[in-house]
Amino acid sequence: MKGKFSWPIFWALVGVFVVIVCLFSIPAFRDLLRGSELFLMPFAVFFLLGIALLVLTLKEKIGGTLKKFFLLTGASATGFFVFVLLHNLVYGLFIYFFGEGFWNGGDEPFFFIMAIFVCPLGFLVGMVGSIVLSIKSLRPAKKSAPSPR
Repeated sequence: MKGKFSWPIFWALVGVFVVIVCLFSIPAFRDLLRGSELFLMPFAVFFLLGIALLVLTLKEKIGGTLKKFFLLTGASATGFFVFVLLHNLVYGLFIYFFGEGFWNGGDEPFFFIMAIFVCPLGFLVGMVGSIVLSIKSLRPAKKSAPSPR
């Protein structure tokens, strides 16, 4: 199987994604880390694993559709953190230069939408696509029956 170093990073990324989903959807899990800096740890690991997946995918010369799915998965994991930072940076700079009343109670929408909707959707598409390709590559090729004459 191609990408002998990329696959472990990919599966670690999937595992951290599951932890992040649990942080938001399971109250007992969320309450365990509430008010702690440990709450941010899965997000930092998610970002770093996304960068690692991008670098390894490019270094290992993975080709075809698997490369596209790995790059989408890694870029989405990395992009989430980048877009959250850009959202807060743009919001803070506009308030600094134009005052608190500039947004009229609103918020900077572009980077927020990218971080909250586009990146998780891209991650899911890349993750599911990579898993499907992995399953397809493990199946033996079907032998065609000789045609009767």
